[in-house]
Amino acid sequence: MRGFEKAKGFENIAFDLPKRSTLHSAGYDIAIIEDLDIGPGEIKSGVTGIKAFMMDDEVLKMYPRSSLPRNYSLTIPNNVGIIDKDYYGNEKNDGAISVTLHNFGNKLVSLKKGERVAQGIFQKYLISPFEDEVTNVRNGGFGSTGK
Repeated sequence: MRGFEKAKGFENIAFDLPKRSTLHSAGYDIAIIEDLDIGPGEIKSGVTGIKAFMMDDEVLKMYPRSSLPRNYSLTIPNNVGIIDKDYYGNEKNDGAISVTLHNFGNKLVSLKKGERVAQGIFQKYLISPFEDEVTNVRNGGFGSTGK
C-alpha cells in the first residue's frame, strides 16, 4: 500500500490530501497549506501537512510542477526531493513533508494556501546485491541520514 495522510499536528487543519488530476497522471499534486512569501534569491520551505507511506522497495520523488518556473520563477533547489519509506512516522517530525522552493527571479513571489507547488511520484527502486547488509535505522527528520 502507498498513499498520503495528515502528519501529526495537522489533523485539525482543513486541506485535501494529494491526488492525481487525470486518469494517466503519474504525479500526485502537492499543495502548501500556508501562505508563503519568497523574496528574490531566497530559499524557503512550504508546509504541506502531509506524510507518505509506501512499500519497502518504494520511494516518493518530489518534482517541481512544470508551471513553477514559467509562472513564478520558482523551482526545487536540488531538482528532486527524495522521501524514503522510513521518513514516515519518524520521531522528530512524524514524517511531515515540506517542499523547499528557490526563487531564482528578481521579484517577490507570494503563494497562497492551496497552491500546488510539487508533484509526487511513487517509484520502485533496486538495491545492489553486492553491498553489506544495512541495519541503520532512521532516528530523525529532514536531512538526518549520514549524521
